[in-house]
Amino acid sequence: MEPILIELKQKKPGFDHFIASWVCKGDKNIVVDVGPASSVQILMDALETMEMDRVDLVLLTHIHIDHAGGLADFIEHFPMARVVCHSMGVKHLVDPSKLWAGSLKVLGDLAEFYGPIRPVKEEALIGHKEARTEGLRVIETPGHAPHHLSFTYQGKLFVGEASGTFHDMGDLEYVRPATPSKFFMEECLGSIDRLLGIEDQPIYYVHFGKAESSHRQLKGYRDQLIRWAEIIKQEMNEGRKDLVKACVESLLENDPDLKAFDVMDHDMQDRERYFIINSIKGYIEYLQSK
Repeated sequence: MEPILIELKQKKPGFDHFIASWVCKGDKNIVVDVGPASSVQILMDALETMEMDRVDLVLLTHIHIDHAGGLADFIEHFPMARVVCHSMGVKHLVDPSKLWAGSLKVLGDLAEFYGPIRPVKEEALIGHKEARTEGLRVIETPGHAPHHLSFTYQGKLFVGEASGTFHDMGDLEYVRPATPSKFFMEECLGSIDRLLGIEDQPIYYVHFGKAESSHRQLKGYRDQLIRWAEIIKQEMNEGRKDLVKACVESLLENDPDLKAFDVMDHDMQDRERYFIINSIKGYIEYLQSK
């Protein structure tokens, strides 16, 4: 059965069509990512509308609060569910105090908007190396986060942010790197290569939607990551006074995968500019360390 996209609408201008969960119905009912605390009720209401009163597995691509912030509420609503997450992330879900402090540091007011992450009972969590479900493959894909996972299930690839963010805008596709600090480019490229080693299949993004060919998307994203490194390094070598601003302008001008930025509405552009800046900062820190 085709996975079902549940949009987790955020009550914030520009944040429509930005965060989603994917639902696989069948012998096992599976949810990929639950989103932030601010919208987990939307997910639970959607599952109720679908007459899904049982969730067997939550596949957590990573523990950032826009993917996992609503997990405690979700598990309280579906106490039979078990959560597959990176083994390194288990302790931060059981005691999310450091995760929340880090979210506030990186995201600031946006973290407050998403809402704090509450503790999850350890017995609900399965370290990724212990996951045993027929048709499920767990792939370590660090880069966007050290604890990032991707999943294949019944010939479909759920990629989290290991292939950046994706928006199908009709005539144009928009792809943006998700490379916040701390960004390790070699690990990110290695994760893409690992996913390219899997057979071509449909690819499903939490930010936002799906595409038919994982290989096409992954190869394009690999090229984009290298392109960003070249553009940002050039701006650094120029000694720009406002380096981040110069990088934003150069990327929007020279990266064809960002072309759809020009047709976005003002609020969506503001959102994307915010995340472009976060990703540029990750690159600058990485390049300065070389």
